[in-house]
Amino acid sequence: MILWEQFDRNEIFVIAMLIVVYAIFFLVPKLFPKHITVLFLIIGFSIPVIFDFTIGGGMLNFYQINDSNAYELTDMLTYINFAPFAYFYIYFYERLAIKKTTFIPYTIIWVIIGFILEAVSKFMNVIQYQNDYTFYYSVIIFLVVLTFTVLFYELVKKKDPTI
Repeated sequence: MILWEQFDRNEIFVIAMLIVVYAIFFLVPKLFPKHITVLFLIIGFSIPVIFDFTIGGGMLNFYQINDSNAYELTDMLTYINFAPFAYFYIYFYERLAIKKTTFIPYTIIWVIIGFILEAVSKFMNVIQYQNDYTFYYSVIIFLVVLTFTVLFYELVKKKDPTI
């Protein structure tokens, strides 16, 4: 792992996002027990890592994170940036009392948020598409990941009486 290939706008953007996202995370009133909060932070971290090491690299190599295909410290910071988003998705899912009838509009709003954040990340050179990958593939990934996340939350909620 290298520190970074060059320190430019993508590193500045990742660090700024890290500060903003975690400031919001620590400022919102706590809703879940610590073990549930940690669980969804881990999910928010691990799913992007899985996607990055499967479709982002290796034989498919659909996109590059940050300055190079080499693993950089900023790549790890980028993954850490994702962690609170799974938590926020479930946090507002619970706060807004999302039901079956409002799940699709709620998820579409989060897909739009992901779409915007990915567009900004692309503009800031945090992500560069390659090998015919298009932005629309990410929308499908967002839909699958968000649906999986809420289904997993519902399963956890049934099994854990502390929620």
